[in-house]
Amino acid sequence: MNQNSISNDKLLEIIKVQTEVAQQGMDLGNIMDLVTQRTKLITNADGASVELIENEELVYRAASGMAERFLGLRLNMENSLSGECINMRIPLISNDIESDDRVNKEACRQIGLNSMIVMPLICMNEVVGVLKVLSSKAGHFNDDDIKVLELMSGLIAAEMFNAMKNGESELFYKATHDSLTGISNRSLFYDNLRQRLSHASRKEEEFGIISLDMDGLKEINDNYGHRAGDAAIKEVALRINNTLHETDTVSRLGGDEFGIIIAKIEHSDEIKTLIKQLDFEITKSFEFEGQEINLRASIGYALFKEDGIEIDVLIEKADKSMYKVKRVRKGHENVR
Repeated sequence: MNQNSISNDKLLEIIKVQTEVAQQGMDLGNIMDLVTQRTKLITNADGASVELIENEELVYRAASGMAERFLGLRLNMENSLSGECINMRIPLISNDIESDDRVNKEACRQIGLNSMIVMPLICMNEVVGVLKVLSSKAGHFNDDDIKVLELMSGLIAAEMFNAMKNGESELFYKATHDSLTGISNRSLFYDNLRQRLSHASRKEEEFGIISLDMDGLKEINDNYGHRAGDAAIKEVALRINNTLHETDTVSRLGGDEFGIIIAKIEHSDEIKTLIKQLDFEITKSFEFEGQEINLRASIGYALFKEDGIEIDVLIEKADKSMYKVKRVRKGHENVR
């Protein structure tokens, strides 16, 4: 590949991304998130995604822009450009969706997609997924953009290689779990949420989601250092996990944000009681290297059916509920 055909500005941006990737350490989830965000910007696309092969399906494990709302979505590989890319093991470009028989036109129309590039992610001579960029404009991409994707996919593949040295299960784990806390990450949260919503809709069951945001993390970092901040995040994750039932799941969505799926709810009072329990456990005393650190969190929730039946609506309701608590709560009251 002749990198000289890529503009100097784009090469500088890719070098910056390489530096940022190095700073992520061994966190594959964060690396995939970073690469999709930066790839979207460098190619001036409307969205980007990393889709990994899991049980003969493609799963959106990282996404940015117009692709972000599909995080955790599972797709059949057949009759798709991604599937053909995986089978052929080469990058594929479609600059006019309507005239391209390789793509699922109906799915593309639903999201307003008119052109894309799909790049295979090859690790240890095995295709494990694809890196994709999307645009609402026909004819948006060119050969330079393919070269950009080749370089960006290499940043992901390097960490995938480290994971796959220990087997495919290690690759899946690193792609779906937060390296700091060991709990599931944003991608797996949305994957689990989609599956729970589908199941609840079929069985006419109810479930809840909780949005939890740590309070005062910046002050902890400023006063005691980032090691203390990381310890606080890990402790909050542990306390949440220990409070939930086995069927419930907690995920770190990023920074000081956590998302919780309560598998089954009979009445809204149940989730209010659980939130009080979470608040009680989180605010217990915590000591780090001889320093007493106050842990606090703002907590909101949404109920499937009562607050909405679509993922975006439920997430928005839970977040609004949490931010309302953050603004108006008094003392330790953490229920909307």
